Amino acid sequence: MNIDLYGFGPALAAGALMTVKLALTALCLGLVLGLAGALAKTSPYKPLQWLGGTYSTLVRGIPELLWVLLIYFGTVNLMRMIGEWFGNPDLALNAFAAGVIALGLCFGAYATEVFRGAILAIPKGHREAGVALGLSKFRIFTRLILPQMWRIALPGLGNLFMILMKDTALVSVIGLEEIMRHAQNGVTFTKQPFTFYMVAAFMYLGLTVLAMIGMYFLEKRAARGFARGTQ
Repeated sequence: MNIDLYGFGPALAAGALMTVKLALTALCLGLVLGLAGALAKTSPYKPLQWLGGTYSTLVRGIPELLWVLLIYFGTVNLMRMIGEWFGNPDLALNAFAAGVIALGLCFGAYATEVFRGAILAIPKGHREAGVALGLSKFRIFTRLILPQMWRIALPGLGNLFMILMKDTALVSVIGLEEIMRHAQNGVTFTKQPFTFYMVAAFMYLGLTVLAMIGMYFLEKRAARGFARGTQ
């Protein structure tokens, strides 16, 4: 079947690349925030527990679209003030940066709970063994806790990344030229909404399938040592 895209094919391909860049950048930010939030929630210190719990609850309680809009439009005055300090009063947060911050913030809030569950699933005896061997807290975390936590958390993080990949469509409302934005431009120009939205749907589906394949190999690699140890 030949689908006429009226010359919008290259634009949609560029939009797919932008979607991947946005998703991967937001993923990196979200993993850092999620790990920090999980460590805070599992900390023995009450202020850190409160901070991690507040971040997780507050961010998850507000729709992702609202976070995109709040961050993009809510930083206008702040960025202008910062720009005036450096002699650039027109300084503003672009759509890509706002999308990364918003999606990374949301991903991190959900990843906090995934990482927290993974940390709690690790037997306390493993930490005690590290202490008995004279390892520092840092080495216990990096050598004993982190590898096991990563293996346990990976399936949940994979599911969150699938959601993140589709949530990139939300950033089209602030003008980022990703798949959905170019599809909307095609609809406006050609008056063929079904064609362009169906193509966009298949593009998101294709990216999701590729992400699923990547997650399969990551999970397989993360479980190699564990699989040998349980035989």
